[in-house]
Amino acid sequence: MSQRGLEALLRPKSIAVIGASSRPERAGYLMMRNLLAGGFNGPVLPVNPRYKAVCGVLTWPDIASLPLSPDLAILCTHASRNLELLRQLGERGCKACIILSAPASQLEALKRCASEWQIRLLGPNSLGLLAPWQGLNASFSPVPIQKGKLAFISQSAAVSNTILDWAQQRQLGFSWFIALGDSLDIDADDLLDFLARDGKTSAILLYLEHLSDARRFVSAARSASRNKPILVIKSGRSQQAQQLLKTHAGLDAAWDAAIQRAGLLRVQDTHELFSAVETLSHMRPLRGERLMIISNGAAPAALALDALEARNGRLAKLSEELLTDLQNLLSDEINAGNPLDLKDDATPERYIQVVSRLLESTDIDALMIIHAPSAVAPATLTAQRLIETILKHPRAKQLTLLTNWCGEFSSPEARRLFSDAGIPTYRTPEGTVTAFMHMVEYRRNQKQLRETPALPANLTANTTEAHQLIRAALDEGASTLDTHEVQAILQAYGLNTLPTWIASDSVEAVHIAGQIGYPVALKLRSPDIPHKSEVQGVMLYLRTASEVQQAAEAIIDRVKLAWPQASIHGLLVQSMANRAGAQELRIVVEQDPVFGPMIMLGEGGIEWQADKQAVVALPPLNMTLARYLVIQAIKSGKIRSRSALQPLDIAGISQVLVQVSNLIVDCPEIVRLDIHPLLAAGSEFSLLDVTMQLADFKGDPEARLAIRPYPHALEEQVALKNGDSCLFRPILPEDEPLLREFIDRVTKEDLYYRYFSEINEFTHDDLANMTQIDYDREMAIVAVRKYHGRDEIIGVTRAISDADNIDAEFSVLVRSDLKGLGLGRRLLEKMIVYTRQHGLQQLNGITMPGNQGMIALARKLGFAVDVQIEDGIVGLSLTLCAS
Repeated sequence: MSQRGLEALLRPKSIAVIGASSRPERAGYLMMRNLLAGGFNGPVLPVNPRYKAVCGVLTWPDIASLPLSPDLAILCTHASRNLELLRQLGERGCKACIILSAPASQLEALKRCASEWQIRLLGPNSLGLLAPWQGLNASFSPVPIQKGKLAFISQSAAVSNTILDWAQQRQLGFSWFIALGDSLDIDADDLLDFLARDGKTSAILLYLEHLSDARRFVSAARSASRNKPILVIKSGRSQQAQQLLKTHAGLDAAWDAAIQRAGLLRVQDTHELFSAVETLSHMRPLRGERLMIISNGAAPAALALDALEARNGRLAKLSEELLTDLQNLLSDEINAGNPLDLKDDATPERYIQVVSRLLESTDIDALMIIHAPSAVAPATLTAQRLIETILKHPRAKQLTLLTNWCGEFSSPEARRLFSDAGIPTYRTPEGTVTAFMHMVEYRRNQKQLRETPALPANLTANTTEAHQLIRAALDEGASTLDTHEVQAILQAYGLNTLPTWIASDSVEAVHIAGQIGYPVALKLRSPDIPHKSEVQGVMLYLRTASEVQQAAEAIIDRVKLAWPQASIHGLLVQSMANRAGAQELRIVVEQDPVFGPMIMLGEGGIEWQADKQAVVALPPLNMTLARYLVIQAIKSGKIRSRSALQPLDIAGISQVLVQVSNLIVDCPEIVRLDIHPLLAAGSEFSLLDVTMQLADFKGDPEARLAIRPYPHALEEQVALKNGDSCLFRPILPEDEPLLREFIDRVTKEDLYYRYFSEINEFTHDDLANMTQIDYDREMAIVAVRKYHGRDEIIGVTRAISDADNIDAEFSVLVRSDLKGLGLGRRLLEKMIVYTRQHGLQQLNGITMPGNQGMIALARKLGFAVDVQIEDGIVGLSLTLCAS
């Protein structure tokens, strides 16, 4: 996520081409030709001792002789010279370099050299970059590029060339077009941070094959996606494709989980990729998911409807008023409805009448207009008339419009007209629906990103006890624990396990169970056991769950009395009262080579194929994220409701998932966890059979997670001057209601000092951005006290670091009626300690001259105070550590 040197790469003021050539077949010639043809207005400095000039530009014999230190250098020489040339560029003060070619054996040495000289590298094996707004074509691309608002980042030169060729034919432009190559230094996360702030970029498209740092990528993507739509195509779904690309083998669903968690949208193939480029080029915020389809034929509308249902899309339900109005516009042969078939004799006037009425309706959020080739309504004329109508209509911008002009002979000009007018257009009904569902899924992911989670009830975690139990097992050499062995560990996190098996080689165990009064069921070890008396265990179906412990103790005592040498492994128990309609689910935690621990949810009682039978999420989970996972499993058919009498308790399953997530986050020694099955019976959930695999873990336990979890270590009980005790802790997404109440009790004057403007109301999105933070990039510490039996926030301090983790901007806000208790000072002191430990070098803040309390506090804590009278602000800065 480092931004160091990116300006020199992406906005260079001077460029040196090392190995520039006059021979047309050489890379150095192609690069010089493209740089000059692109219109770059800075100095281009070709370096080659063999020529006096290349492409009419005076050359320099070597890097040392250059008249100035170039911002950007491009290595077009043989790969064997890369290291020496990179060192020379470092000595000359170059800040960035594009390496077109390098063998794998050279990569580590190149990385060390670039780090030593503080040079940012794009590549190696990169096609280069294009920035048309700056007239920069530092690439091998034979295709010119137009200016646009879409940024494209790719790890494949072949895909890059394909997209460029397609975009040229469609007259689509880009703000940036960057080929990463091997991503030795600069990776997608660095560029996402840069592009998120770029004014020329309104949307971002990524083509990925691998990640070097999943944590950095998810963090950068989550941050950028709050500002701009980001679409991702990820190749290598199958193991064979992963082997071909030489990427980490892993479950493709883990990529889905990470992309969804970051608020991005994934497209599945190149067909969808082209559709996505068209969509992003003209994308407007989707206000809802209700789609209206109109067509001049039943068949195209049916194709669109099939595609919509296959993707779980929603047709708009039209009001009686709208249906009546539409029917009045149409002949008796046409039935008003959705989809609406205007018939094959539909004229441009019929289209315009219907579209005009639909634009006025609040029943729909999106309108899909289909046109099949027609002599009555020529494609180009109909498009022109509709474009005029749409552009003039006052409500046109409030609806999402998508057009599908079918046909390759009669419709290209019509599609060009729609593109020029900023209205998305597609070749097929299915492609149009795919584009609409891209918008829907993106909207859903963004909504999930901002939804306030609820606090689960009765959520407990005894981390210390779990650690002690796991440590004891590892010290005894145990690496795989069965149900009875993990029972105490799971119960430390509130997960209800029931003892599972009594193992005995005698059928006498069954008689003992019968004597105590419980019906039993035998399970043989295997079908070929010669003696029927050898049983795997005794399964008891108890009448109520309250009888479990009593029955277990009674039977185990009797077995021990009769057979002292018997191996006791517990007791499998299932409440008879809840047996009817109960459903077997399965929760598995695996380690993904890219994203670390992943939580999978599916059905029990089936042969487990995770890639086909489970949905996946990345920890840590809260109740909202867990709920989305359960709903996703139901909608995708991975979980099916088995009983109308006892429907699945989604909130209950969500809480179990959160408990599993907390266990995995807190205990890095757990390599694998398999709950098979989780018995769901109404609101009761029992872990009937569990397998846990353990291994010693060394290092930072958070480093294995793709998303930094809640930092429990920062929690601290603090005594205020009046003797009250409050808890200082990092902010949580669940704090949104408490934060709203806190802000309501801060005076307008104090809010003005904090935000430099009058704010009448904080929206849900405002509060979500304040509470749903990425702990890697931002920290907010809240002071929480108990008052009349409930929590309330009474103060907040916040620090937001830059992408290089060098500087951070801080703020402090205390409830206006609780000043004078030393709360502001204690909060700021805690933030200073945190940012210093986090490796930041500088803490900066801005306040207003009238905020004398903040200025006095800053001086007491060692901040430099800079009063800027002309600007009406006061700058505060504190050096935390030397660089």
